[in-house]
Amino acid sequence: MTPPIATYRLQLQPGFPFAAAEEALPYLAELGVSHLHLSPVLEAVPGSTHGYDVTDHAKVREELGGESGLRQLAAKARELGLGLILDIVPNHMSAAARHNRQLWDVLRVGPSSPYAAWFDIDWAAGDGRILLPVLAGPLGAELDRLTVDGGVLRYGEECFPLRKGTAGLPLPELLDAQFYRLGWWRLARTELNYRRFFTIAELIGLRVEDESVFDATHAKILELVHDGVVDGLRVDHPDGLADPEAYLHRLNEATDGRWTVVEKILTGDERLPAGWAVAGTTGYDALRHIDGLFTCPDGLDQLHSVYGEFTGASGDRGGHWAPTVRRAAYRVLTHELVAETEYLVRLAQRICAMGGPELRDHAPWALRLALRELLVRVPVYRPYRFGAELVLPASAALEAKAAFPVAEESAAVDLMRDLALGRLGDTPDRDRFRTRFAQTSSALHAKSVEDTAFYRYTPLLSVNEVGGDPGRPSVEPDEFHAFCTRLARDWPSTGTVLSTHDTKRSADVRARIAVLSECPQRWAALLDRVAGAQAPDPHLAWVAWQTSVGLGGLPEPERLGAALLKAVREAGLHTGWTEQDPGYERAVSDFVETGPGGQLASVVREFMDTVESAARANSLGAALLHLTMPGVPDLYQGTEGEYAALVDPDNRRPVRFDRACLADPGGKLEVSLAALRLRRELPGIFGESGTYTELAARGPRAGHCVAFCRSGEVVTAVTRLSLRLAEAGGWAGTELRLPEGRWADVLGPGRQFSGAVALDELFTSSPVTLLRRVVREGGEGPG
Repeated sequence: MTPPIATYRLQLQPGFPFAAAEEALPYLAELGVSHLHLSPVLEAVPGSTHGYDVTDHAKVREELGGESGLRQLAAKARELGLGLILDIVPNHMSAAARHNRQLWDVLRVGPSSPYAAWFDIDWAAGDGRILLPVLAGPLGAELDRLTVDGGVLRYGEECFPLRKGTAGLPLPELLDAQFYRLGWWRLARTELNYRRFFTIAELIGLRVEDESVFDATHAKILELVHDGVVDGLRVDHPDGLADPEAYLHRLNEATDGRWTVVEKILTGDERLPAGWAVAGTTGYDALRHIDGLFTCPDGLDQLHSVYGEFTGASGDRGGHWAPTVRRAAYRVLTHELVAETEYLVRLAQRICAMGGPELRDHAPWALRLALRELLVRVPVYRPYRFGAELVLPASAALEAKAAFPVAEESAAVDLMRDLALGRLGDTPDRDRFRTRFAQTSSALHAKSVEDTAFYRYTPLLSVNEVGGDPGRPSVEPDEFHAFCTRLARDWPSTGTVLSTHDTKRSADVRARIAVLSECPQRWAALLDRVAGAQAPDPHLAWVAWQTSVGLGGLPEPERLGAALLKAVREAGLHTGWTEQDPGYERAVSDFVETGPGGQLASVVREFMDTVESAARANSLGAALLHLTMPGVPDLYQGTEGEYAALVDPDNRRPVRFDRACLADPGGKLEVSLAALRLRRELPGIFGESGTYTELAARGPRAGHCVAFCRSGEVVTAVTRLSLRLAEAGGWAGTELRLPEGRWADVLGPGRQFSGAVALDELFTSSPVTLLRRVVREGGEGPG
């Protein structure tokens, strides 16, 4: 198919079903996008607000309106020139047995179930049983809540099948006779024997590498594709799959090459594997490059100094990025991912036992230590088969060996590295080890970076975003242009994003916070003014006041409180999800009520009044870059206009689709409308055959302008670090030479430019400019 022009993400849920999406169609058509991007639509756990907990791959979710509702939505969309893109979840499904008929059968029949191959279950580790960590306490304390009724075992709202012939047994014997073991929920961390999604035991991993499992779990999606209901796909979490490359080739063949992007997080200079049969990523790499442009490198050192003085953060306790990540990784491995590492240790022992004498005599503790020390040194989310040696070099092994008290025992590191690279053994266990090492690496990186270190290391919250790199937060224009040039050449139809259902702060919230990198001393003065509010710890206060800046100083105590509570639990320094400190959490709530969520919010609003123009420049600049750079832009619901959202579930709040706003737009909505309509009118300019050319400003303030030309017909120019620019005296004779011809200002009707244009004239009424060529060289009209 022809790639989308632009997509618009809708978060479907029982409170916003297909019928609600249908009502939004006229607005979205007029906005200028080409496709609706729908969150997962297959049957899910009742009440789910995200849909990633799929329960039945053969059905479209009834709570959303069922298959008839989806097909009607597609038909109505077609009438308005719109298509559908679906988010699909191949890696996992719900582990709630009462909703998952395949898992129910496995629990009833055991390893001989025809569905046993669907799931990654280590039967040997559980002595032939699956651990189900569903009990509120130890089994002995919960026995009175377990009953047999109607041929099933019940525990509160949960129910489980009974093995044939066991229904009449006394309860203790009945429990021991099942193919599953009910256990305390805390046992999931150490004894779980099925693969899960990250650390979420409620989601069980699927083996879509098995052709029959792929066929069964994709039949409905492929039917919708081939019936013309669905035009393209977004693949959730490919890192969790056994062999993403093989899966994507199979999916590409099954869809006849429909446009597909993958939610792959690329770290640093990591590239998407060239062999993947996809159009590109969902766009977090673009987000990092755009955000980095509006992060001031000169102010970061000062900001970090203020951070250290205010919070007392130092070393690996949030004072520096790399050691904070390393410390978090150790924590995750030794607490949340123990079950995963123990599985790898058992696999390694089995491979060694079946190998030659040279593989023997490695103590389990040595294998465990070697595995841990290698995993924390994987610099990307997941090492892939080609290039794995680049992320597991000999130098990493050498560093890992330093953790061993006796040098001779450090040989376990070389063994583990060879296993991770698939060099040892010639059995199925060799491939299992390499695959599970890669899957565990992905879970470790996500949990230690996104869900722990991002909440511990917080000098500038705007850079702590999915796909971001707080250790290298700023991006210079040359780096941005190189990135865009590569996209235009190699991945012209990749996805690009600024806000998603997974971002911790929406683009507009980040745009405001990013201004602090330009004015660290003003930020320090703000902290002095609000020092009277007593926070439970200075780190929490720092995060709270930056979050308040992101919300523009609006009190919003409920939203702030929920986001901050999630932040302190994720950080795991004073409280946590599983070891909560009620006193500390009450202190957080009290601080919000008296500080940023109370009267002191007015102090933040006063501060924002002084930097609002810079925040606006960041927001408009990021939006225009996103909508005109190479790739297919995806707009998260509501983000075409001003949209301030915090981490989920805050970013799943309903939004309005008001067509009246489109008739008289302003600010960000005006920029979004202009860019989207230009993309729709000139699809070839921005599409696969379009080109990208950097335009370099000249003069003393050239570094504050980012500009480029698409296919010789459209020019984008934006202002970066505008607060520093104003403090330096403005553009001061800096100019931008436009390509040949005459150019009309799309955002400022009646204005036209040619040749070298002074930037104070180009940006006289707005910090961003979008130009369209109206006359070519020699007086010809546009081609």
